[in-house]
Amino acid sequence: MRKIAFSLAIAAIVLSACSTRLNPRNWFGNSQEVATGSTTERNPLIPEENALATRPEEVYPGVPVQKVTELVVERLDDGALIRASGVAYVQGAFSVKLQPLNEGKPENGVLTYELLAVHPSWGTRGGTDQARTVTVAHNLTDQQLEGVRTIKVVAADNARQARRR
Repeated sequence: MRKIAFSLAIAAIVLSACSTRLNPRNWFGNSQEVATGSTTERNPLIPEENALATRPEEVYPGVPVQKVTELVVERLDDGALIRASGVAYVQGAFSVKLQPLNEGKPENGVLTYELLAVHPSWGTRGGTDQARTVTVAHNLTDQQLEGVRTIKVVAADNARQARRR
């Protein structure tokens, strides 16, 4: 048994010193730079247009809520958080959204949003204002707040605004 172990140890030492294919340390050589294929080649099996990209953009089915009841602008480290509450026309309104007007650009220092909500088909008119209240929050960065002195939220019957101090 000692002769076999001694023979294997000697063989391992001898092979490690060799530069043959049998030496596991020589299986991969040093790295070298190689040319890459052209990036302009296109695979003919992959279509140029993606099926997902050609779908029409979904239209948001929301309508303006009846009135805005609360508007709070809270300062954050990297911008501001707009929180708006309003009363919808029907109970069960969902998917509330602050839709920016004027493509989200301030006009004369006023950044204007429209308070929208999707009304369900089964929604019932009436009920208390508390049962029809919806709330939404929207985050703004410092870049979006640049040049803004007033934030205004518009509903169907009224509007509320908050001014910078």
